[in-house]
Amino acid sequence: MADNPRKLLIVEDDPGIQSQLRWCFEDYEVIAAVDRESAINELRRHEPAVVLQDLGLPPDDSGVTEGFATLREILKLAPFTKVVVVTGHGDQSNAVKAVGLGAYDFYQKPVDVDTLQLIVQRAYQIHTLEAENRQLAEGLAATPLDGVIAASESMLKVCRTIEKVAPTNATTLLQGESGTGKEVLARAIHALSGRRDGPFVAINCAAIPETLLESELFGFEKGAFTGAVKQTPGKIEVADGGTLFLDEIGDMPASLQAKLLRFLQERTIERIGGRAEIPVDVRVLCATNRNLRQAMATNTFREDLYYRISEITIEIPPLREREGGRLLLAQFLLNKFAKQQGRVIKGFTDDAHDAIETYAWPGNVREMENKIKAGVIMCEGKFVTAADLGLSVATNPPSLNLRVVRQTAETHAIRQALVRAGGNISRTAELLGITRPTLYDLMAKYGISADDADPGSVSAEATS
Repeated sequence: MADNPRKLLIVEDDPGIQSQLRWCFEDYEVIAAVDRESAINELRRHEPAVVLQDLGLPPDDSGVTEGFATLREILKLAPFTKVVVVTGHGDQSNAVKAVGLGAYDFYQKPVDVDTLQLIVQRAYQIHTLEAENRQLAEGLAATPLDGVIAASESMLKVCRTIEKVAPTNATTLLQGESGTGKEVLARAIHALSGRRDGPFVAINCAAIPETLLESELFGFEKGAFTGAVKQTPGKIEVADGGTLFLDEIGDMPASLQAKLLRFLQERTIERIGGRAEIPVDVRVLCATNRNLRQAMATNTFREDLYYRISEITIEIPPLREREGGRLLLAQFLLNKFAKQQGRVIKGFTDDAHDAIETYAWPGNVREMENKIKAGVIMCEGKFVTAADLGLSVATNPPSLNLRVVRQTAETHAIRQALVRAGGNISRTAELLGITRPTLYDLMAKYGISADDADPGSVSAEATS
């Protein structure tokens, strides 16, 4: 973060509040402005993602006319910027008006540090997500990897592998849990290959009864069996010049595995009831959610066939392991289904974001598609909630951010010491091993008064 700090524009004419806000956001690159003119100049110069703006700006410090004019100009110049407006205590009506004009959110004076930091953090998350989604909408649809949402490092690695493998004729095995998008990736390989103008033929080996699967794959001659009233080519033959995708190959019956192996070796087939060998030029892609090595150990999958179909193996991570990619995919699906349903939906609520990030997604991308589609249908406003998605928000784990941990520990220790010292500042500083000026600075930093106490913690400590 230090190499590429997030930019935050603060529009505030009060030097004391400005200084306080700078301290609140020491991890950000803070740019300050005191009026509309300087705010617009800094906006053009730095292009910050988030703006904190006081509505009471000079020359109208006691009113909001200038503040609203500034807000309108900021949003006109940078419509994707997230503006968080500052209002006086109890000034709810102007806050609502600002949001109606396009402000992202608002907070009221006096400043509550934790609340404000959370609002700004969320604003940055939403801004980043929307920017990525716009990039997707503008550029991804024109790429050969159409339909593949890759924001996590694990999926980017998969995409890089596909780009290398696609131009070859290597028989490729896609391994991943059900619903991870194996067929989408298989189609991407086909689209990137020299066979893109040929057919892409898919067959699910687990969905077709064993008695029919052979005829589906290899075809049959007229009269080969009862009901064979005409010569019919199989899927392999139909895929000639293109790509054959064998989904769930781990469920292929053992009797067909030997015949498929022969085809992969010889690149010829014989229709059922026929005698002629028919050459077929086809690229074979396979997919499975089973552990084929375990299947080989139990003799349910041929070892020689495994090595024939896995010249290249691509492991597709489950959705729960795609860090940074879940929200992006969810937003992509939200836009897709909202358009299909003719709904105007702006995005997700905060609780929906949390639920999407913390949910395990056992059904992977397919499950997310179903829940997002249901959320679009059930949504009653312009933002989809966790309840609309049928998800609950998991309890957040303790923060691992060192700044947050330090702040929590220092606050707790100061309040304990104040209780022990009976509110005496000199004695409190002595217990903490710091000077009085340092204690005063920390108390001001964390909003602690001499009357604050944590008796429960002290009594527990005293009896330990």
